[in-house]
Amino acid sequence: MSLSLLDQTDLVNRLDLSGMARLLTNFSGQIDEAIRIGESFEPPRSLGDSVERILFVGMGGSAIGGDVIRSLASVEPSIPIAVSRHYDLPSSADSKTLCIFSSYSGNTEETLSAFKQGMQRKVKRLAITSGGELARLSGEARVPLIQIPTGFPPRCALGYSVFPVLKALAKLKLWKWDASAVEETLSSLRGSVKRKFGPDIPASENPAKRLAEALHERFVVIYAGTELLESAALRFRNQIEENAKAIASHHVVPEMNHNEILGWSFPKKLVPQCACVFLQDSKDHARIQLRMKITRDHIARQGAQTFEIVSEGKSSLARLFSVISLGDWISFYLALLYGIDPTPVPVIEHLKKELAKVPG
Repeated sequence: MSLSLLDQTDLVNRLDLSGMARLLTNFSGQIDEAIRIGESFEPPRSLGDSVERILFVGMGGSAIGGDVIRSLASVEPSIPIAVSRHYDLPSSADSKTLCIFSSYSGNTEETLSAFKQGMQRKVKRLAITSGGELARLSGEARVPLIQIPTGFPPRCALGYSVFPVLKALAKLKLWKWDASAVEETLSSLRGSVKRKFGPDIPASENPAKRLAEALHERFVVIYAGTELLESAALRFRNQIEENAKAIASHHVVPEMNHNEILGWSFPKKLVPQCACVFLQDSKDHARIQLRMKITRDHIARQGAQTFEIVSEGKSSLARLFSVISLGDWISFYLALLYGIDPTPVPVIEHLKKELAKVPG
């Protein structure tokens, strides 16, 4: 058997110049620190009074934490949770809405716009950021602020955007903190790096490397059920696009069975160049599990490659993060296969510079 390109000993050092592998390897440590940040944060008790819904406001890697919590809420008891990615707050946001404004840099213009609207709309506000304008405005307006560390690409700060918020919500009696689920998740993440996904694990034993090789030079389409793993599908797509700089898409079952499933017929030359990844969870609705099987068989008959990722763990938290972690590592190895450093996002930086030339 020939040596996998991903097993070359110098590949990570040669291409991963910004240290993405280190951040992925230390993800469980980030969660540990994030929990400590949440434990030390003391929100005013009045922040949770009369709250009927929670709205996360953010963009990109700063919004995905809200999606993760929303997915958890879809399978656990919770008040309604939604995510907004816009300059404007939705019309439903009112005095009974707790708006959590998330911007890792603190300078995301869409989030800052919505934050300022929040004052006029009298919504309850909580901010989470590493600094920037959001931190400054929060201080001026006396908005409770969860301060997280600087120095991370926003997409690599998922632990910081999820666990301090869950701690804060638990203190406000808007969420039930499950210590056993958190410990299971941390144990699973530590073990997966050491035994499954890490750069030192050869491709023959490393599902992240093998799937990256299978997805290389293909258009990747990701499907998940409209339950726990919906946010993992979005995260996986975003990571492929940001880390590997490769176009990808995602959709959810059963909705895609009413439209997108028909799209696997044409263009005839494109379909065989696609790779379709199904994210599956043992607690998915039984009909969704059946729909996924039928859908996968249909897509395979059309000539596309199909693959399956199955969540692992007992708790919903551990199962969700098992898929997120695998997707993160796959996107990292895809970047290496394309011969690029996963971390820099020069096109996004260019876009921000161009936007800055025209004041909002």
